Amino acid sequence: MPPKPGREGHSVTLLTEVLRERAREKPDQIAFIDGDREITYAELDASVDRAAQALAAAGVEAGDRVAVLDKNSVEYVEQLFGAARLGAVQVPVNYRLAPAEVAYIVNDARAKVFIAGPEFVPVLDEIAGELEHTTKLVVINGSGHAYDDYADWQAAHPAEPVPAQVASSDVFVQLYSSGTTGRPKGVLLAHDNFTAVLPNTNQLWDLDDETVLMVAMPMYHVAGNALSVCVVWDGLTGVIMREPDPVGITKAVERHRVTHLFLVPVLLLFIQMMPEAREADMSSLRLMLYGASPISDDVLRGAMEMLPTTQFMQLYGLTETTGSITYLPPEDHDPDGPNAHRLRSAGIPNPSCELRIVDPATLEEVPVGEVGEIICRTPQNMQGYWQLAEATAAALPEGGWFRTGDAGYLDEDGYLYIHDRVKDMIISGGENIYPAEVENVLMSHPAVADCAVIGVPHEKWGETPKAIVVVPEGNASDAELIEYCRSKLAHFKCPTSVERIEAIPRNPTGKVLKRELREVYWADQDRAVH
Repeated sequence: MPPKPGREGHSVTLLTEVLRERAREKPDQIAFIDGDREITYAELDASVDRAAQALAAAGVEAGDRVAVLDKNSVEYVEQLFGAARLGAVQVPVNYRLAPAEVAYIVNDARAKVFIAGPEFVPVLDEIAGELEHTTKLVVINGSGHAYDDYADWQAAHPAEPVPAQVASSDVFVQLYSSGTTGRPKGVLLAHDNFTAVLPNTNQLWDLDDETVLMVAMPMYHVAGNALSVCVVWDGLTGVIMREPDPVGITKAVERHRVTHLFLVPVLLLFIQMMPEAREADMSSLRLMLYGASPISDDVLRGAMEMLPTTQFMQLYGLTETTGSITYLPPEDHDPDGPNAHRLRSAGIPNPSCELRIVDPATLEEVPVGEVGEIICRTPQNMQGYWQLAEATAAALPEGGWFRTGDAGYLDEDGYLYIHDRVKDMIISGGENIYPAEVENVLMSHPAVADCAVIGVPHEKWGETPKAIVVVPEGNASDAELIEYCRSKLAHFKCPTSVERIEAIPRNPTGKVLKRELREVYWADQDRAVH
């Protein structure tokens, strides 16, 4: 599909200069709507210059880090672009973390300035004395607190450019991985990484001058971060949701006539379950993007039935790839068509992305249809992990490839099917078992509301699958669930035991926290499969 007229690219490669272009081209267009606030491109550009001036006055220089702990806001965007105008780097911090985890990230990044939203003053109070490199603490809407107020701090500086030498290969943002398998790692994404992925938006998403894009995912997540930048890149109007509330999202879609929206599957599920959300008029939606965690057939079909005039597109990617590297186009979203099986796939590679499936031990390519580790070669691939040379070398082997850590296969048509995380693979008696395959079977049982499959210690086989299930009381015995799996899978893949819990632990993007589930079983073992 050719690019839209006027959206074929930019004369500059720095994202901060793209914002300047927008301010010159369409100064009075609304750039972002944040609750009851609206900010034009001219106003945003001026605010970003003030933010850069304020940071410079606080001693921030090229290469320094600026940490932000807040829910989604215009100030988040101002600081993202403001830091970049100095050649400095924003470090978004997951607001769901415990105070000690927040302190770890701020210290690991060596952030000079730490900006927090008003709800997070108690966190700031608790950890302020533990921050080893931070010299400036600022609170958004912070009047009355012991810290500098963001608006006053920014307003004290002129809306003038700060002289700085910035290259497109410089780091633009340092996003931290979710840390589901250990300490979170700082992922280094440059201007060049974003300018590699963003052209896909205007080529594939059917954008035009009437597009209104909602930023509902948290800005500490690669999806929320990239969508914020996408608004500026494509000169759109963005609607910022402070947090991903299903009812709030649907009401804002109705109020602002949102045309494009990205949601994780769990939010698509909640919207279907909540009458107040379902009642909203979402007929303005032209494209529903979804991804970041697996989606069940029932949730996808239900969403498509709920939004009959909306096109759907699945995206698959990672923080380390600056977001999506594959997409499942709308034409493949026909549950009753000849290619209905493709609904279980993650789609085809982006135009600038090359995929291979390899043996995780040797990195040798495996035959079509065989499961292995997904690796990709694309200019979207990160520069590396912050101050982690060994982890960077392991993730980025020679030849420009990135090891995703995900297991999957390619079919004969080049569609990618994802099985699981390589690290979640269970090796039982020498046989490789991918939990997602077992989970898909369990989820098809009418009594199972949610589930996760993990490997637990076994004297004979090393480890064996265990099903963690959410099942209403009195429905389906353990033996019945195991036998159900045996009727559909090879016996070695099936759970040998079942545990029932009230809710499966997940991170904010819906990914199951399997490390948390496994810990209790491996705590007293010499070897832990983590």
